[in-house]
Amino acid sequence: MTAETAANTMQAATPARRSRGRQALILAAFLALVFAVYGASVSVTQPAIEGWYADLAKPGFTPPNVAFPIAWTAIFLLMALAGWQAWRRSVPGTFGWPLACFLTQLALNFAWSALFFGEGEILLALIDVIALILALLATTVAFWQISRPAGVMLLPYLAWLCFATVLNAEILRLNP
Repeated sequence: MTAETAANTMQAATPARRSRGRQALILAAFLALVFAVYGASVSVTQPAIEGWYADLAKPGFTPPNVAFPIAWTAIFLLMALAGWQAWRRSVPGTFGWPLACFLTQLALNFAWSALFFGEGEILLALIDVIALILALLATTVAFWQISRPAGVMLLPYLAWLCFATVLNAEILRLNP
């Protein structure tokens, strides 16, 4: 292998330099996207909090209502930062699959709110959150392969989703 071939191989395996302006624009896009979904989820969730959700039987380990927006705000911020970090570290032209995984889990995230709070479909929401966990696992693996910090930033989200799944299942059990 010649020195030129080795240099070309190293360059192909290294993410391209991206301008600070482009990086800032992509970060803003990730933040706008995830917080638009968060806002849409809140708009579906909020009316149900004081409505039918308040009347549901809930397990003793249900956090107080104030904990949910705090947790979700942190999770959505980490989600946006993870997406941006994975994009930054990706080789140009190779971010298609990780982005598809990211967008899929984001859509399933909104769908859970729409099903659980918007429609009161606790069983369908449980099925959705299981699919969401699988999509998030795919996203985490895809991001981890590009940037370990990007993958790590999704771990609190994964932990919260596992907790939310147990909570969803218990609410279903308590409200047949």
